[in-house]
Amino acid sequence: MTVMSPTRLRDPYFIYRYRHRLHVLRTSLALAITFIVILTLQIPHGSWALVSTMMVMGNLPHIGGVIDKGGQRLLGTVLGAIWGILLVLIPAPAPWVVPAWTLIGIAVATHTTFATRYGYSALMFGVTLLMVVGDGHQDLGIALWRAFDVLIGTSIGILATLFILPQKATDLLRFLLADNLDKLARLYHAHTNATQHDDVDTRQLLKSTTDQLVKQRGLVDAIHSERRLHRDDLERILSLERRMLSTIELLLETHWATRAGHDIIAELDGLRDEQHRLARALGSLAFQVRTGQTIDITVVAFDLQRHAQAALEARGENDRALFSPSGYLWLNRELARLTQALIGTLQTLDRLPSARLRRRASRHTLIRDRLAMPLDTSRGDPERTEDDTR
Repeated sequence: MTVMSPTRLRDPYFIYRYRHRLHVLRTSLALAITFIVILTLQIPHGSWALVSTMMVMGNLPHIGGVIDKGGQRLLGTVLGAIWGILLVLIPAPAPWVVPAWTLIGIAVATHTTFATRYGYSALMFGVTLLMVVGDGHQDLGIALWRAFDVLIGTSIGILATLFILPQKATDLLRFLLADNLDKLARLYHAHTNATQHDDVDTRQLLKSTTDQLVKQRGLVDAIHSERRLHRDDLERILSLERRMLSTIELLLETHWATRAGHDIIAELDGLRDEQHRLARALGSLAFQVRTGQTIDITVVAFDLQRHAQAALEARGENDRALFSPSGYLWLNRELARLTQALIGTLQTLDRLPSARLRRRASRHTLIRDRLAMPLDTSRGDPERTEDDTR
């Protein structure tokens, strides 16, 4: 039987690859720890602690998500318990006082669900408040024990996520971004080839890339909780990624708008070389992001001036002017510009490089290796990294 080394168990890519299985293990261990705690200390109503551990970890395998949800659960529980205790301790209240102030507290909490992102805190505030106040005949001791159990279970869930094979939402974003860049490189390379690749399903790749972009959008709050990347940087990365995807979608349509337009585009001298360089740059960027290297790629802007005359003079059937060549050339230049803008943004992120990931860079392959992209020795290959010389 192969024994996993401690180094590999701490490797972010290993944790990412097996994140679902590891999350099952992490959640099971957290529940076991919670059960041992409530059994050893004989904490009353311990099932609430088990429920809280499960609710906090749930379907969130990364640190940022659990910290965000756990923190909101703790905040809502504490505030709800305090509010409920204050109401219960009112001496000789009128019959309407406690119910009225309970409803007012829940109404304010419900309003915050729409006004802020602390909706889960508002929910826990209402639940805890109702546990403490009850129907007016609630045993205050039972309510407080239940609130305490919630705190215990939530704390164990957070600590288990932090220390048992932890996965960061920032790393999850990194690998999803790298995979999307890899897919964009494949799409663009297959598109620019003279012969279409039968093994590249462009529709499926586009759908998969879009799905992963949505997943990245859902990680923004969790990454913010980890304090590794700023929201503005995340929004800029996601915006550029979305625009790159849209541009490639338009390229796939524009290129084949008319046969005459395609023939003119195919005859433009040097265009294919520029496209292949951009495809290699996308693949290299994916490789460097995935392996935690410092981003050191430069995308050369497309020289459209030398193609401008041919595009303007393009004619189709019945000597009708063709606009698809001009639009096609502009889309290529826009993709190159967006790629360089994304590179510039990633270069400003101090927390992006990772020494742990760089140590396993040799296990990864470049997109050029899988697609048999030719090297451009005349202008230097931007995809050459330390992995090429191993």
